[in-house]
Order: sequence, then C-alpha cells, then structure tokens
Amino acid sequence: MSHTFDASVLREYDIRGIIGQTLGPDDARAIGRSFATLLREADGETVAIGYDGRMSSPMLEHALCEGLTSGGCNVVRIGLGPTPMLYYAEASSEEIDGGIQITGSHNPPNYNGFKMVFQGRPFFGADIQKLGKIAEEGVWSSGSGEVTERDVMGEYVERLLEGLSGVDVGELADLKVGWDAGNGAAGPALERLAEKLPGEHHLLFTQVDGHFPNHHPDPTVEANLADLRALVAEKKLDFGVAFDGDGDRIGAIDGEGRVIWGDQLLMIYAEDVLKNHAGATIIADVKASRALFDHVAALGGEPLMWKTGHSLIKSKMKETGSPLAGEMSGHVFFADEYYGFDDALYAGVRLIAATARLGQSVTELREAMPAMLNTPEMRFQVDESRKFAAIAEVSERLKTSPGPDVEDVNATDGVRVTTKDGWWLLRASNTQDVLVARAESETKDGLERLMAQIDEQLSLSGLERGESVGH
Repeated sequence: MSHTFDASVLREYDIRGIIGQTLGPDDARAIGRSFATLLREADGETVAIGYDGRMSSPMLEHALCEGLTSGGCNVVRIGLGPTPMLYYAEASSEEIDGGIQITGSHNPPNYNGFKMVFQGRPFFGADIQKLGKIAEEGVWSSGSGEVTERDVMGEYVERLLEGLSGVDVGELADLKVGWDAGNGAAGPALERLAEKLPGEHHLLFTQVDGHFPNHHPDPTVEANLADLRALVAEKKLDFGVAFDGDGDRIGAIDGEGRVIWGDQLLMIYAEDVLKNHAGATIIADVKASRALFDHVAALGGEPLMWKTGHSLIKSKMKETGSPLAGEMSGHVFFADEYYGFDDALYAGVRLIAATARLGQSVTELREAMPAMLNTPEMRFQVDESRKFAAIAEVSERLKTSPGPDVEDVNATDGVRVTTKDGWWLLRASNTQDVLVARAESETKDGLERLMAQIDEQLSLSGLERGESVGH
C-alpha cells in the first residue's frame, strides 16, 4: 500500500486542501501513518491530536487516529479546541512526543488541513516533504497503538491565566474588554477564560460553527472587525480582541475602534517584555513597520528582522533565545513566561497584563505610536515557476545598481528596500503562486514614490501589479 497526495496540499508550514477535491479521509490516514513512522524512528510513540470547528474536522480526526495507531503510535485525543491548546498538550506533558491539529485556520469553510509539532519543535518544510515521500513509497511502520481521551481545556485555561502573574488584579477591576471568537475553535476556551479574568468582558460569537455565519474568522481583514468595533463603541469598552478560526492569530482594536496591527501589538508587548529582559532579541517578520524595529532599539532591545512564516519564526526564536516574536499576520510568540508557540488567547491575556504594568490604556499606547502611511498587503498572481526567479532578478539588480535613493537592501525574505521615503517589500509567498508587496512612508508623496519603485522593478522582470488576490 502507498498513497500519493494532491500536489497542492503539502505546503511550507502545514498541510492544507479542499475537502472532497484535494483532501479527504484517505489523506488523513496516510498522514497519520507517515507521521507515526517518522516519530517511531525518533524513538517517540505518543501523539496528541485535536481539531477545529469545521464540518469536516471530526471525519479527518477519525481517519488520522486510524493512521497513527496502525503505524504503531499511541494517540491522546483532546477533542475540539484551538490549535494552541494542542500545542499546550504537547509542550506540557513529558509523555507526549508529537501533536497534530486538524484545522483549516482562516481559510474558507470548505478547506481543512493539519498543523504539526514533532518532539517539541515545529514540523514544516522538508519534514512535510519527507512525510509525502514516505506515503508515496508506502514504507510505513506498523503496530496497534492505543487511544485515550484527555480533557485538557481546564488546565489550559488555568495556564493562560498565569499571563497575569505579578499584576495586581485589583487594578483591573474597572477594565472592560470585548472579545470576538468569530464562531471559531477558540470560543469554548474563551468563555471559560473570560469567567476567570478580572474586569468586565463582553463576548461575541463563541458558539463553534464551521459555516462561520457572522463573518469570516480572519482578524487581519479590517471588514471582519466590524462587529467587534460596534461592540466596543456601544459598551464603551477599553479595547477589543479578535481571533482567527483556530485561535493562533490575534487581532485588536483600541477604545476608539482603531485597528492595532500585528507589528503595533508587538510594540506594546516589547515594551512590557524588555522591562525584565534588558537587551533581549525581539523578532518580527519582514512585513513589519520600521516603527517597530526603531521602538525595540530605543527600548534597548535587539530588533531582528526575519522570514515570514510561523514555523520559521519559532525556529529562529529557539536559535537566538528570543523571549518575544511576532508577525504582521497576528501570530505572536511569547517565550519569556510561556512555551514560545503562537497562542492568541494567551496574547489577549498578555495585552491586559501589559496595560497594567505599563500604566497606560491600550488607547493611550496606540495613540503614542508614530503615524505611518502604509499599503495593505498587496498580493498578485505570478506563475509558481516564475515567482522566486522574479524576486532573485529584483535582488540582483538592486545589488548591482541600487539607485541614488536606496539606503539598504535586505534579502532575508524576498527584497526589502529602505530609502529616505521609507521602505518597500517584494517577496514570494511560500504557500501560493503569488508575490506579496507592501510599502510604508511618513508622507503620501513618499508612499507614491515607493510604489513607483515596486512597479518599475516588476516591469523590468516583465510583470505588473495586478488585482490583489486573497489568502
């Protein structure tokens, strides 16, 4: 027996496909069997599995469980919950050697997929390709593993509350926060958490529903924050927090309804974390604002610009010993008093803690940030065979003849060019056949000049910035 996956599902950071078209129970079974083979080769034998609220998740979980046990692994089923609850189950238990969450993340309802962790480290890139190769060759381990069930939500919520350690909770009695779970998998854990948090909490859409009847659960799209914004205004709340479909990405708005983007949240968290970790390395991806990197440096920290992708950032954190990292997309990683994985519920608790420790409201902290003009993330289709080559051409041109305005060319992930006007970025997506562009300046004219530079470089490679396409 062997199994071949659809070419589109084995991606850089996870496995993802369309139910009934590119992904189904046979794929889940093969993933389980192949993961078990790799884990047993590494002397591991127990895997925790969880799933999100999509309609197809229970079916995939059943098949995944079959694959893991027939590969000789024992399975601990933790049931429906956010992805970080699965990460917590794996990180907090010595007897669990790996974890798999069935989730379609922020994709449309007919998608689903798998996020994996292997003996405490992210499982991505070459690991996922190796998993595909094992399935294709059918060189699987075999056995008959045992299945047990464990309810970890209660202890997970208690662990989240430790994010307030050292804070005088009496000071938070008047705090008022809005939360939007977007009918995603974080809803039930959020309900339990809110009951135990100090202050007043107003919750939206905590009922898990894989049809996402109220709005799509992607907090990086401003339109999806409309309900939260209305709640914050109506109840005169201090701020609002939103989650994506599987609870590993956070979105936020201040008391005036202004969005606090991923890099701006990181500015708040960095100020809090650097108080106890002087000189520490704070990591952000190449899409983040220059204001963040400048802010970290001004606070005495060591800003590090790194590649986009939650698995890549987690790996870099371990390598550098960084206590805090984040991405524009709302993945935030705390390793100072937590496990270093992306957990939006924990990030929500830490936002409460940061305002208490810094002695300022979220609105005041947002107000103090420099006003930058930036484009949204522009994504446009480029053939898979062309996208990386085009970026290499742009990089080479700028290295050999940068032009009079260019102050710096950073090729960490794509090309990020700094000029007197600000900066612009062009990078190839690791997960889709698209190029991503972004620019930031302090002035409207500056932003237009930066966009002209992007268009000029694309044109020299025979490309143009077309209609923006979705994630």
